[in-house]
Amino acid sequence: MENFIAKVSEINGVINGFAWGPLMLLLLVGTGVYLTVRVKWLQVTHFGRILKNTIGTLFGKKDAKDHGANIPAFHAVTTALAGTVGTGNIAGVTGAIFTGGAGAVFWMWVAAFFGMVTKYAEILLAMKYRVKDKDGRYHGGPMYYIENGIGKSWKWLAVVFALLGGLATFGIGNIAQSNEIAGAMNDLFHIPALASGIIIAVIAALVTLGGIKRIGAVTSLLVPFMSVFYIIAGIILIIMRIGDIPAAFGQIFAGAFSLKSVGGGIFGYTIMMAMRQGFARGVFSNEAGLGSAPIAHAASSTEEPCEQAIWGVFEVFIDTIVICSITAMAVILSGVLNTDGGLDAFASKGAAAAAAFNTILPGTFGGLIIELSLLFFALSTILSWAYYGENCWGYLTNNNKAVVTIYKIIFSLVCIVGAVGSGTLMWDIADTLNGLMAIPNLIALLMLSGVVTSVTKEYFSKNMLK
Repeated sequence: MENFIAKVSEINGVINGFAWGPLMLLLLVGTGVYLTVRVKWLQVTHFGRILKNTIGTLFGKKDAKDHGANIPAFHAVTTALAGTVGTGNIAGVTGAIFTGGAGAVFWMWVAAFFGMVTKYAEILLAMKYRVKDKDGRYHGGPMYYIENGIGKSWKWLAVVFALLGGLATFGIGNIAQSNEIAGAMNDLFHIPALASGIIIAVIAALVTLGGIKRIGAVTSLLVPFMSVFYIIAGIILIIMRIGDIPAAFGQIFAGAFSLKSVGGGIFGYTIMMAMRQGFARGVFSNEAGLGSAPIAHAASSTEEPCEQAIWGVFEVFIDTIVICSITAMAVILSGVLNTDGGLDAFASKGAAAAAAFNTILPGTFGGLIIELSLLFFALSTILSWAYYGENCWGYLTNNNKAVVTIYKIIFSLVCIVGAVGSGTLMWDIADTLNGLMAIPNLIALLMLSGVVTSVTKEYFSKNMLK
């Protein structure tokens, strides 16, 4: 068994080297830069109006209209946010800083800045090229805007995305999350990993078998609660170390542009590691460029593509610029980076984050916050990615209900595998699948950039953002 795991790890390492190599990073960030220029820096020039028409609408009158077989815009957003705000915001960011240094945080911000427009473009295209099934439900995402936007001759690329996306749901959306939940459940309540896996599987089955309406209803309650809970804790933590904030930022910027070699290695190795970790963790966290979130947004009853797409800017902002930055500041301000042995000194990335919070907050309160956050973040991610997988496998089988139901059952059972499996290998496999599924999506975004530009120009020229 050990030899098998070692072989799997070796093969995954080779594929991962390609999926997250220089060309992939260039494609990821380059697509965001290109789209940003084409839509005239939308995330800057219209940021205030975007916030007003996203989070600002939550304080107005409740949307009580009948959405038929589909879901309200906010439920689509919380479903997508549930998929993006996951263990990557805590464990992923912590691991990135330990591996790539504090400078990784800066490159994570860069990836998020341009990723705001990448996700905006994904959602816009998903809304424009979505289809409606015989039950009146919308289906959309990269596979649909590749086939219906680029053309039928490119359906093979749509199939590649759907296949990679369907497989990735078992990694980023299931195994990696279940593993973190099991660790949190053991630390909080001393529940064995197997028992945790069974509990997760039952919850996943009960919610996902109810379809997008049930998933949206659950995430609309879970996501606001868990996000506000973590943000408030982070604000308290930062206030308690407010005097060290300038030094922390200095550490981040110095690490981001350090050209020194490490251990006699290649000149500039430090900056390369910081960039790789920052970009990879940023994408793992906010999913801009993966093509996953637009699948949830396409289920919205909203008719205007840009109205739903601007939520993508908000999603990346709240996920990475706010929540991931809180984790990063905790790790840097606490000084756990100087722990002998580095990340190996802790049981897991989550344990390292808990140690950071415990160092600053009184008693073991900080660790409790991390464990609870990991629990809720990971659970919500599982629910959302189950829906992404449902649509990927549905696309591949012409929305065969029997196949989709079998997928949901298998997905739920895999939660048990994730709970008892090896955390490190699970994260590595999830990381590889992420990189691979992004490739066909980014190609499609570049080929359809003209559509994004024209639809955006028409929408904003009509001043529809009131």
